[in-house]
Amino acid sequence: MKGQGRTKAPLAAAIRYNPLKDSAPRLTAKGSGLIAEKIIDLAKKHGIPVREDPDLVHILSSLEIDQEIPPELYRAVAEILAFIYRMNNRWRERKNCPSEEKYSLPPLDGRPIRGFD
Repeated sequence: MKGQGRTKAPLAAAIRYNPLKDSAPRLTAKGSGLIAEKIIDLAKKHGIPVREDPDLVHILSSLEIDQEIPPELYRAVAEILAFIYRMNNRWRERKNCPSEEKYSLPPLDGRPIRGFD
């Protein structure tokens, strides 16, 4: 049968948000196939949380690199950032960081969002 056994090429996008420099999160990387796999591998290598969201990654992939996330995507991106904050806080709890450090906002450079096209 046609299409059976075919896997879809992975898509990946990475965002960065530095509230001291940026008015909104920015797209820092995007790619499909081997490039997407490299983005995901680099994120994992550097301990950056990876979250799968096929719909959002598809939309983010249509943006230009270093473009600010458009306002209509703020809610979806806010959910991703909240996920990252939770993951960082869990990591800090496992590392027994002092409570004042545990709940501070982590740096958000290059947080990947992963999906499949």
